[in-house]
Amino acid sequence: MSKIFARFIKDESGATAIEYGLIAALIAVAIIAGATTLGNSLNAAFSGISTKLNAAVAKTAP
Repeated sequence: MSKIFARFIKDESGATAIEYGLIAALIAVAIIAGATTLGNSLNAAFSGISTKLNAAVAKTAP
């Protein structure tokens, strides 16, 4: 029984897979956060452009 327990303690293959999974999850969270921030910035920029274009069209309309 002690041999089985000792072998279980020395086995690190499962820990490596868990570590890779955690790293992948952290990278995914970072990508999602970055994409959200970039998306909000782009949305604000395009909204500003749209407002200016609409104002310019309104001034030139007969």
